[in-house]
Amino acid sequence: MFLFRKQWFLLAALVCLLFSCGQPEAYRTQKNAYAQGFSIEQADDYTKVEVYSPWHDDAVLATYYLVRDMSTKVPSDGIKLQVPVKRLSTTSVTHIGLIAELGQLDKVCGVCNPEMIYCPEFHELSLAGGVSNLGDAMQVNVERVLLTKPDAVMVSTFAQGDVSSEQLMRLGMPVIFNNEWTERTPLARAEWLRFTAAFFDCMPLADSLFAQVESRYQQLKALVDTEVKQKADSGELRLRTVMSGNNFRGTWYVPAGNTYMGVLFKDAGADYYYQSDSSYTSIPLGVEEVVRHFSDADVWFGSNARSLKDLADFDEKHTWFKAYRQAEVYNFYRRRPEGSDANDFWETGVVHPELILSDLVKVLYPNLLPDYELYFVEKLK
Repeated sequence: MFLFRKQWFLLAALVCLLFSCGQPEAYRTQKNAYAQGFSIEQADDYTKVEVYSPWHDDAVLATYYLVRDMSTKVPSDGIKLQVPVKRLSTTSVTHIGLIAELGQLDKVCGVCNPEMIYCPEFHELSLAGGVSNLGDAMQVNVERVLLTKPDAVMVSTFAQGDVSSEQLMRLGMPVIFNNEWTERTPLARAEWLRFTAAFFDCMPLADSLFAQVESRYQQLKALVDTEVKQKADSGELRLRTVMSGNNFRGTWYVPAGNTYMGVLFKDAGADYYYQSDSSYTSIPLGVEEVVRHFSDADVWFGSNARSLKDLADFDEKHTWFKAYRQAEVYNFYRRRPEGSDANDFWETGVVHPELILSDLVKVLYPNLLPDYELYFVEKLK
């Protein structure tokens, strides 16, 4: 009924044998099924990739013309870049998840905040030499970037005026804006695998891998719809209520219904108070509002603590909730080493939202996935 993690690795390995990056055969692009932040269009001699602005509707942030031969003529309204990219610097840990999924980590020559990267394969390559520390992602060391001599730098844009990116572009360095974080649904973020693959010239591989992720996610969502939501509608069971977040200096930020986590809660069959809120950002709440809406919630997801004691020590108000008293509090730290800033939730989780959804369903309705073991989610003790 549902493929699990070991089966996924076997299937992915088979796919990698069938497809490889940098193949010269003709390829006709598919339109995005979910992602709104980019588009890919195949011409006879080049691939046109556009990235849209997160701040202005329908505005193009950057245009790329990807060629296998730099003598190929392309329109003059974008950046011409030879693919496959052989040396790439990146500023975001989420990009490492996408690049690793495509088997292209050996092309990475520079990263920001390497201490925040979880991927064991990356650290093996880094120890072998050849990967430079480019400093903090919010203030990239431009000199170090230039010294690594990358073919391009992949960045996430968190503000309209990205000083480091503008400086790199003025110096003639191609900058690739990979803004998967702006997507509001899990499958839309995962579809940026196709965007990343375009620069490594392995779109067929990305399409195949994403199709498998989409299939597994939709299968589980359909299972929840049938076994949970329909039965709840008929009165056979009660949807489990959830809460999210932590008290930070008197403010509690919770996801709105149209946010990444809001969609995951809905797809997992959770009863979430702000599910009908159509905004796309986190909602700041006072502690009083949180207590009013979530004091009796069955499950608490997304705690920043690693134990119930730590949660209580951080703020005594955390003990006011039913989920705390019944020890139904969970973080996303199962794949975050103790004492480390690295967390695989932000790497593998971006590419494999079906694993996050599986974790949520396992906690909320364990009988639906009897043989599944939690992957990212960890229960506080």
